[in-house]
Amino acid sequence: MTNVVASTALKAISDEPEAALSGAVARSVEASSGWLDSLTSWVGAVDDFVWGLPLICTILVTGMLLTFMLRFYHILNLRNAFRYMFHTEDGTAGDVSAFGALCTALSATIGTGNIVGVATAISTGGPGALFWMEVAAFFGMATKYAEGLLAVKYRQFTHDGRVLGGPFYYIEKGLSGVFGVRSWKWLAVMFAVFGVGAGLLGIGTITQVHGITSATQRFFDPSFNPADMTTGVHLFGATYSLPVMVAGAVVTVCTALVVIGGLKRIASVSTVVVPFMAVSYVLVCGLILVGNMSKLTAAVELVVRAAFNPSAFTGGMVGSIFVAMQKGVARGIFSNEAGLGSAPIAAAAAKTNEPARQGLVCMTGTFIDTIVVCSMTGLAIVVTGAWEPSLGLQGVDITIEAFGRGLSFLGPHSGKISSFFLMTALAFFAFTTILGWNYYSEKCLEYLVGSRRQGVIKAYRFLYVLFVAIGPYLTVSVVWGVADAMNGLMAFPNLVALILLSPVVWKVTRDFLGRKVSGGTGER
Repeated sequence: MTNVVASTALKAISDEPEAALSGAVARSVEASSGWLDSLTSWVGAVDDFVWGLPLICTILVTGMLLTFMLRFYHILNLRNAFRYMFHTEDGTAGDVSAFGALCTALSATIGTGNIVGVATAISTGGPGALFWMEVAAFFGMATKYAEGLLAVKYRQFTHDGRVLGGPFYYIEKGLSGVFGVRSWKWLAVMFAVFGVGAGLLGIGTITQVHGITSATQRFFDPSFNPADMTTGVHLFGATYSLPVMVAGAVVTVCTALVVIGGLKRIASVSTVVVPFMAVSYVLVCGLILVGNMSKLTAAVELVVRAAFNPSAFTGGMVGSIFVAMQKGVARGIFSNEAGLGSAPIAAAAAKTNEPARQGLVCMTGTFIDTIVVCSMTGLAIVVTGAWEPSLGLQGVDITIEAFGRGLSFLGPHSGKISSFFLMTALAFFAFTTILGWNYYSEKCLEYLVGSRRQGVIKAYRFLYVLFVAIGPYLTVSVVWGVADAMNGLMAFPNLVALILLSPVVWKVTRDFLGRKVSGGTGER
């Protein structure tokens, strides 16, 4: 199965202009088209294999296993989870607050996929895909809970008090001796290598900044033609619009100012930008739903019924329950990253002495990302009818159409207003994803080279900024494939650890429950 949510979503908003080539440059490109096509096909095949049905099913089954093992404890304590988010324990160790750790994780998960990926899932899987997206999120909350719990339980501290934690540590330390295997470090190294690759080669840098610059061009200069050599700015044999270059430079500078400062600066920015943009986006979606309140019940009914009989509502566009399920589950998994192993890297840095408590806070990320933000996007699309195949829309154009229809009461400029808002939301969401993935990939590198090699870490930060700088000028198709594959490969070592350490998850949870009932630290 193609990774429909990540690559398709961003490609839909980043229809990269074909470079205006001439003379030797054109001949060079023509000569190299064969190997480039072969590389693209090969990367696509690997991506399809990694993000095939086995991985999606394994992630979903892992979530179900943990959900029933925990006896729905995490769901029943959702209210406490939100309360713990804003209350730091006394005398705790860690780098950032629980809220800061959550916002760092959300900065990487709330992104273009919440706006464009949901539209892609519904357009290819029908409205029923939204239902299956929620199913994946429901079970994914248990996965995120387990990841956050294990990240805190098996984290360690450097001589100067900094936190080191994430899947590589609970794989190496937690699995030691399991099945008679003395060391699982090789599996932890695999996770870290794939994490560095995913962050640096695409998901954290090139694809995100490319999405920002493409959205900027779409709004400020939609008629730009790269083949017209009389317009734009000529660079390296290609032509780029001024909005692309300005937006790219601004994002690069902002990224450098934040990431070179490390985790605390990333967390401080994320705790402001992520809540502001998420709340603003949800409020606008809520405004659309309120304006279409009379259609809301019918829209919800359509989503549920289409999940089990999609062909009856899509005009044959979706022919089976499996397709709707496949698109929705894949979208849900990739949106909230439950099971991929990225969020526990941030969770490990939280100031807490209670692994179960941070697991609950970590779990709220899935709730916010998918059950709130993705649901609002999906319902806005369904209730306005922007998903209907007869309109012939794809990707971000579906969301723009939905917002334009939903905000029609703003007058004749509603389309322009909605387009500007979505451009702004995409820019901020993608920028925070750049920040979040810088932290993730940097921690993976730190595990590989050692925490004392700060020179390597600092050099990596500058390299990361460099990839952001060149992102607007590169073709993203191959990069997306490589980054998607590495992101998916991160999940395999993490899922092995989650399944094998599930008894530990329950033991720590049971201990926390016992102290909470007896008035211990759990409820303070």
